Amino acid sequence: MKPRILVVDDEADTFEVLAFKLREAGFDPIQAADGRAALAKARSERPALIVLDLMLPELDGLDVCRLLRRDPSTASIPIIMLTAKAAETDRIVGLEIGADDYVTKPFSPRELVLRVKKLLARARGAVDQPLQVRLGDLEIDSGRHSVTVGGNPVRLTATEFKLLEVLVKRRGRVQSRDRLLADVWGYENPIDTRTIDTHMRRLRERLGPAAHLLETVRGVGYRCIATA
Repeated sequence: MKPRILVVDDEADTFEVLAFKLREAGFDPIQAADGRAALAKARSERPALIVLDLMLPELDGLDVCRLLRRDPSTASIPIIMLTAKAAETDRIVGLEIGADDYVTKPFSPRELVLRVKKLLARARGAVDQPLQVRLGDLEIDSGRHSVTVGGNPVRLTATEFKLLEVLVKRRGRVQSRDRLLADVWGYENPIDTRTIDTHMRRLRERLGPAAHLLETVRGVGYRCIATA
């Protein structure tokens, strides 16, 4: 079956253009025109990925994202947010509450489809070599897509998992923000390093007592310490 993509946007023209490009790329696009319909379709259709506009009737995109992440049945579905260029605050809040990526309006349908492909590859755990490692209380098994801290499971989004995986595989070595944006998000020309900072903050919160394993190197980027 073709991967199903839920496009949440109340503008019919936007959906039609994007749906055409998604079908062309081998996806099966479906639409929800408001926030409540988005929640219902996400739960019933279980799409491979959700493209979520922020400005929606009934329930805005931020609330939809927050509710999707709280529901175990939809928590792991990758989310790309559509935001207005001026809405920087909404972008940061969106990333903090669980969005994996964002695209600003007006957007290129071709670019958005490329983001969809990269995010789905990330969600499938596409890695060069499977990772299975323990650092103190932190255990990671990329083959099972699992993370535990002190034996307790930690639920991460696809992007958070990939970010942690990259840092752990390169532990002891500083990774610049631009390098992480290129290797985790697939950005060819990284320009917004706040994306990585927001995800790092959220990842540390999820890791709790193991957060100290991820160090900030001021003015450069981040590093996973080699030993606990």
